[in-house]
Amino acid sequence: MNWILLIIAGLFEVAFATCLGKAKEATGTEATYWYIGFLVCLSISMLLLMKATQELPIGTAYAVWTGIGAVGTVLIGIFVFKEPATFWRLFFITTLIASIIGLKFVSN
Repeated sequence: MNWILLIIAGLFEVAFATCLGKAKEATGTEATYWYIGFLVCLSISMLLLMKATQELPIGTAYAVWTGIGAVGTVLIGIFVFKEPATFWRLFFITTLIASIIGLKFVSN
């Protein structure tokens, strides 16, 4: 169950980073809504991370959480914000995914 919470926490990390990107593009009230979304997603992500680390090793949990956030944010950047999808960028994202999976398998 803690691994599921950790994965959801990582997805909320992607969401709060996405909200920041959208807020940067918006103006006025729309930007305010994106910043509110950022705060909500940030709070949920942190609470779920805190809950997951009550049972999982902090080093592993934090690495997986940031890894999910990094991979997800890069993918959102490519698909939503039209950032470049270069070979090396995709190569290193793939190695990061392999590392996250590896941490899951070697952790208790």
